[in-house]
Amino acid sequence: MTAPALPSYSSGTSTVPLLGDTIGDDLDRTAARVGDHEALVECATGRRWTYPELVADVDACALGLDALGVAKGDRVGIWAPNCAEWVVVQYGTAKLGAVLVTINPAYRTHELSYVLRQSGISVLVAAPEFKGSDYRAMVAEVRADCPALREVVFLGDPQWQQLLDTGRAGDRARLVERAAQLSPDDPINIQYTSGTTGFPKGATLTHHNLLNNAFFVGEGCGYTEADRVCIPVPYYHCFGMGMGNLGCTSHGATMVIPAPGFDPAATLRAVQEERCTSLYGVPTMFIAELALPDFASYDLSSLRTGIMAGSPCPVEVMKRVVDEMGMAEVTICYGMTETSPVSTQTGAEDDLERRTSTVGRVHPHLEVKVVDPRTGLTVPRGETGEFCTRGYSVMLGYWGEPEKTAEVLDAARWMHTGDLAVMDDAGYLNIVGRIKDMVIRGGENVYPREIEEFLFTHPDVVEAQVIGVPDARFGEELMVWLRLRDGAEQLTAEALRAFCAGKLAHYKVPRYVKVVDAFPMTVTGKVRKIEMREVSIEELGLQAEAAHRFA
Repeated sequence: MTAPALPSYSSGTSTVPLLGDTIGDDLDRTAARVGDHEALVECATGRRWTYPELVADVDACALGLDALGVAKGDRVGIWAPNCAEWVVVQYGTAKLGAVLVTINPAYRTHELSYVLRQSGISVLVAAPEFKGSDYRAMVAEVRADCPALREVVFLGDPQWQQLLDTGRAGDRARLVERAAQLSPDDPINIQYTSGTTGFPKGATLTHHNLLNNAFFVGEGCGYTEADRVCIPVPYYHCFGMGMGNLGCTSHGATMVIPAPGFDPAATLRAVQEERCTSLYGVPTMFIAELALPDFASYDLSSLRTGIMAGSPCPVEVMKRVVDEMGMAEVTICYGMTETSPVSTQTGAEDDLERRTSTVGRVHPHLEVKVVDPRTGLTVPRGETGEFCTRGYSVMLGYWGEPEKTAEVLDAARWMHTGDLAVMDDAGYLNIVGRIKDMVIRGGENVYPREIEEFLFTHPDVVEAQVIGVPDARFGEELMVWLRLRDGAEQLTAEALRAFCAGKLAHYKVPRYVKVVDAFPMTVTGKVRKIEMREVSIEELGLQAEAAHRFA
């Protein structure tokens, strides 16, 4: 009798137990264990914190927010590039049991207003400006439409210093009292993530979600307090604030912020000067670092590991990262915001083939399976289906959107990712595509519907359909097909960019524009985006990029 084929299911066993702490308790526990070990370095300013110094500032922030009336469950927004204050607010809100809402620094008024209103942010901590964006002016523009927003604290202003001074003068017994009211299962973070319809959805994550996922990512990299992790990836996403910050503090390692935004030279300079042992990035970041004219002049001999994630990793890039950057133990992670984020990771012992052709195996304490999207049944290994995951990492749900939550979380608490995957006989997974139309541009998830809805506000646009087309640099680039009103002048890509300026984040502005009389449709009246994509690749001459990306 022939044995049935193995199902595409795997569970992550581990002799290392899950952590049962809140984020604040875990930080305090680490600080007590490692003493005066360095916790945080901000390269742009030269500022440094030991663990006791970091805890002191975190506690001051927590008590300062408490004095502002921030209660457990209140939403506190953070809208700033990577900086030390971001870290302080992250852990300070966690100690209060407030829900930190992380806002993309590239957002403009259109997105900012939505996030402030949808999450009900009562206190916003923001940078005054970043990369030419005037955050003060944007907050002033949308504030009248955000009734829940009662306090805005700009970093660097006297109000920020006053908040910390108030906290330093506060009673620490108040923090002990607040900590006693917290559970690891409390919501602690809302991260806005892309889907395929409507606006971004707020994935709601707990202490338990974030802390454990970061801890086990760090375990996968072999972190100890001897490690110094260079974090050029943005804090507003799980990659930076979770895998980066929490991955460090749960192991007593050192967080190194190379620059407010990604700068390849500043990143390598930070690795060299701070003797970093680990470096994070999406593939485009590593490509930019390797492309520096003076790349060979940097001393990267301290590096041993790191994480590449966010989009598929080209084989040649991985080889150069291992050979030329000395990251022999670099790992690949796969995940999504809704799962805190990592579900699978390659191991340091995996060969280069595994680390470039797969996204590794299931993480400890998690389950993964590959199912037929139509029936929901698990497919045999080697067959393609939808990647699903279950376990401690899965979000509570989308903030205030139970219907949207039910679309991705089934009754058995399996998270349906929308990604197509194949599991091999050894349990390694390969992501081969996406069921829906989400576009990943340079590691940023972009969904067409939000851009389409915004473009409908253009007086000459009757209908807009946004697709992703292959791009050598960013993996994918945005293209929009437009139907214009009768008599309207031709709308160029330059004119469209001007219309979007200041309202949409730069990575959401379509690079290519095609004006048409009609869209290709199915017999049931649905737009055929697959056909649009095929036509666009042909017309734009992107056949080589398409062959490379989807080979």
